[in-house]
Amino acid sequence: MTAGRCFSCTIALLGLLACTRPETRPTAECAVAPAASSSEPSSCALPSAPVTSRASDTNVDGAPLAVCSTAPLTGFFRDGRCSTGEDDHGVHVVCSEVTDAFLQFSKGRGNDLVTPRGAFAGLKAGDRWCLCAARWREADEAGVAPPVVLEATHEAARAIVDAKSLRVHRLERR
Repeated sequence: MTAGRCFSCTIALLGLLACTRPETRPTAECAVAPAASSSEPSSCALPSAPVTSRASDTNVDGAPLAVCSTAPLTGFFRDGRCSTGEDDHGVHVVCSEVTDAFLQFSKGRGNDLVTPRGAFAGLKAGDRWCLCAARWREADEAGVAPPVVLEATHEAARAIVDAKSLRVHRLERR
């Protein structure tokens, strides 16, 4: 098995499309290639990012990582922060305020973040969510990248996304 590849993308416990390996827990959102004939992708290729310790999490500016969102509760660890670790094969580190254009783009790529499933109420424009860095980069290249909350975007994003692109899409503090 190649590092950064998932065996399958499945519906996770919360009902989100997620990358999983048999030995790991599901993730909330993954960067997936569009499926040719299915609404659910069968595999996903993800770039790797440095594994970090949650105790020393810093944002892209080198400051302590801020909370992205607790309503809806986001993050790989479901603690509201865009922290990452070795089991986070999707590298969920970009805190974004999602837009309708991004949500439709992601749905078109096989990751429906809009439709409620189980305990997951679905996202709507304006919600903040920890996105996979590769999916955010893909959306940026397609011209539909949602705004980024730099204070809550993990430094690991810089291994996958150009820091200049993140800054261009910076969302000012509320």
